[in-house]
Amino acid sequence: MGLLSIIRKQKLKDKEVRILMLGLDNSGKTTIVKNLLHKDPKETSPTMGFNIETVTYKEKFNLNIWDIGGQTTLRAFWFNYFEKTDFLVWVIDSSCLFRLQENFEEFKRVLSEDRLVGCGLLVLINKVDLFDGDVDKLRNDIIEELELVQLDNHNWEVLCVSGYTGENLDRSLDWIVNEYEQRYFIL
Repeated sequence: MGLLSIIRKQKLKDKEVRILMLGLDNSGKTTIVKNLLHKDPKETSPTMGFNIETVTYKEKFNLNIWDIGGQTTLRAFWFNYFEKTDFLVWVIDSSCLFRLQENFEEFKRVLSEDRLVGCGLLVLINKVDLFDGDVDKLRNDIIEELELVQLDNHNWEVLCVSGYTGENLDRSLDWIVNEYEQRYFIL
């Protein structure tokens, strides 16, 4: 039995998925996690450091979400959390589009890290409940700007969500679990 087979069997047995959630400060990462945990998203304060929460998905998977603060002073420490990441979730604030350039630069810096090669990539365009423009155009513009189509070492998806209302958060979990199942051949 090869090493790859052993790793797959262990992952299948554990059904533990490690998710690293990053993005600029105030993008809504903690609000998304609170909504997934069915906690009141109104009681959210900025993350100073990191939070680790486990979301049980369909009583079958444990999604361990590492929610890391996005303040400028904390970004230098993001690289400490890259080990054994199954999925990177990058959160963009659609109500704060003047920070998109900063967002894209940080995203590209993070994605260039060798320890993240091969992990699934989910980009969440958050706060669409506050966005008054064309959401589909915004989604397409972000795909183009992040150069996602050119990525050949990540499976990726971009979803428009609202951490506050919960819009499309179930779709994000569905995508993560489906990708995980395909990666480890769960039938």
